[in-house]
Amino acid sequence: MSGMGTAVHDTNSATTRKPWLMRIGIGLFSVGMLAVVAVFVLFAAGYSELPVWLSAGAGVITPLGLALGFISLVREHRRG
Repeated sequence: MSGMGTAVHDTNSATTRKPWLMRIGIGLFSVGMLAVVAVFVLFAAGYSELPVWLSAGAGVITPLGLALGFISLVREHRRG
């Protein structure tokens, strides 16, 4: 039984890539989480008047990225 050392590789799974909507969702979620961390760090450092754009980014970009990721996940599940 000399063939026991060989394995069958699925080349189809190696070539599949994440859909563009999932990539955008992951990117937006990451940027939003960085904004959340920045808000917490600045608040802990004693800054009470944070920039509006930073607070808005933390509050809007994070859930937007999460929503896009879920939408992409549902679309891929229905397609496959």
